[in-house]
Amino acid sequence: MGESIQKVEETHAPRRDVLRELALLFLRLGTLAMGGPAAHIAMMEDEVVRRRKWLTHERFLDMLGVCNLIPGPNSTEMAIHIGQQQAGMAGLIVAGACFILPAAAIVLVIAWMYVRFGTMPQAVGLLYGIKPVIIAVVLQAMWGLGRVAIRSKMLAALAIVSLIAALLDVNDLIVLLGGGVSMLAIRAFELRTGIGAAIAAIPTVATRAPGAKGIGLAAAAAAIPFSLTTLFLFFLKVGAVLFGSGYVLLAFLRTDLVDRLRWLTEAQLLDAVAVGQITPGPVFTTATFIGYLLGGFRGAVVATLGIFLPSFFFVSISGPLIPNLRRSALAGAFLDGVNVGAWALMAAVTLFLARAAIVDFTTLVLAAASAVVLIRYRMNSAWLVIGGGLIGVAVTTLH
Repeated sequence: MGESIQKVEETHAPRRDVLRELALLFLRLGTLAMGGPAAHIAMMEDEVVRRRKWLTHERFLDMLGVCNLIPGPNSTEMAIHIGQQQAGMAGLIVAGACFILPAAAIVLVIAWMYVRFGTMPQAVGLLYGIKPVIIAVVLQAMWGLGRVAIRSKMLAALAIVSLIAALLDVNDLIVLLGGGVSMLAIRAFELRTGIGAAIAAIPTVATRAPGAKGIGLAAAAAAIPFSLTTLFLFFLKVGAVLFGSGYVLLAFLRTDLVDRLRWLTEAQLLDAVAVGQITPGPVFTTATFIGYLLGGFRGAVVATLGIFLPSFFFVSISGPLIPNLRRSALAGAFLDGVNVGAWALMAAVTLFLARAAIVDFTTLVLAAASAVVLIRYRMNSAWLVIGGGLIGVAVTTLH
């Protein structure tokens, strides 16, 4: 009897250790990861690929490609995928919750201050120092992921085309699926099999890619009185159908909450999105702020649950499919194209962020110094973010 108990404890101890490490990692990232999804993903890559060796670059890229193909916040879904990979369903819940909760708690405090004092706390100095550091963090991740994703002349050509499309503001889903379908068709032609199905898929992708389904669902919302149930269902719908960046989220929320339902003013919505942008963790914690404005603490909880629940569902059903995709030549080719598209979108976002982040000599030095420290000394990116924020506050205070 004693021996059997000891065996059970030996079996479960490693799992408890993994869950504890997942919780500590994603609590830290949820508290410190600023700069948007590209920066969050770069910090995750640094932690789980370079430092902990939990995943290879290839597997990380495959997860990222799948995250880009399902609705919801990409960085949150990457956290959930990593948790599922390491500890199954328990890891999925622990990693996702620990990444979301610190950010939601910070936003909740800011929302309380906003309602109490009628204004939004400013973080100009903090952002001034953090943004250039984030550029260096993302560039380091892009270099490592790019070497894995772009491993042939064909994929390099596709990366260039995808990057140009992303810079021209082509819909994200078109860039991703366009790359996937292109590689699928090329691979099918090489194999002389399935080419008809690959070509036939192109019109379907073109009609579905622009995200018309999500827009149509948004337009279908009726002007109804506010309640916690309707708030939950609204954000559940947003989390289930929204593709794209925080700017897409802004347009989505404006259509329903301001124009149709009239639950918020334009100014309140812009403040809500700004809070989501300047706080660490997922931008979708904008829902936490809006929920508090509309329904207090319960409204914040309901809105946060609604917008993030679909991500847990989509990852739980898509995660186990990733190894099977690689076993099929055609599915693997499709995923290769999607991965290149995801890399191109990340590169385009980084260029836009760099223009906004590197605005003077001080920010240029911060970005360059951060890049040197990351590449030469492999310092943990979280410490660089903290250091950049402190320097930014000091510089703006002195000015």
